Amino acid sequence: MTIRILLADDEPLLRMAFTMVLEAQPDMEPVGEAGNGTEAVRLARLLRPDVVLMDVRMPGSDGIEATGRIIRDCPQTRVLILTTFDLDAYAFAGLRAGASGFLLKNALPEELLAAIRNVAAGDAAISPRITRRLLENFAHQLPVDREQVEDERLERLTAREREVLVEVARGLSNTEIAAALHLAEATVKTHLNRILTKLELRDRVQAVVFGYETRLIRPA
Repeated sequence: MTIRILLADDEPLLRMAFTMVLEAQPDMEPVGEAGNGTEAVRLARLLRPDVVLMDVRMPGSDGIEATGRIIRDCPQTRVLILTTFDLDAYAFAGLRAGASGFLLKNALPEELLAAIRNVAAGDAAISPRITRRLLENFAHQLPVDREQVEDERLERLTAREREVLVEVARGLSNTEIAAALHLAEATVKTHLNRILTKLELRDRVQAVVFGYETRLIRPA
């Protein structure tokens, strides 16, 4: 399967560099370029790419607003945020807007390609632990501090699925969750897939964000 990619960045030279890397891959096809968030949304609706590489700091409509609109209007499209620093408020906002991960702009080409393939396959492009670090650093942007924020989707989960979700939100890997809950790793994967389906979430990163937003787990 060929991964169709839309590039959204206000730096033409950076777009050109990314395009050269992507065009050299037999399983990737750059299908469009946007210099601002408004154009990124328009092209995403028109081209329906598999992945959007989204710079967060662009003139006009920024990458955060554009990410939210793309996720809403193009549910099959995944967004990969491009940022300068790994603990960046913009990266955090991008995850909350629905991005499936983020990547540093100075990442090695093989890291960029691996991230795109992971996101296109439905996985997250960053580890849950890094997501947790972001959430803890920008916890003041989360909902008001109380025991739990009501979300009717939580009622869809079984008691065991809820336990697994808490461990996912804590940043544990499937192997670590299996050990903590005395389950087979395959069983953890099955539970996680059901959790994502029931909560209408795209990937593990969004499950971590959900866990924090509903206060199933609280920042340290």
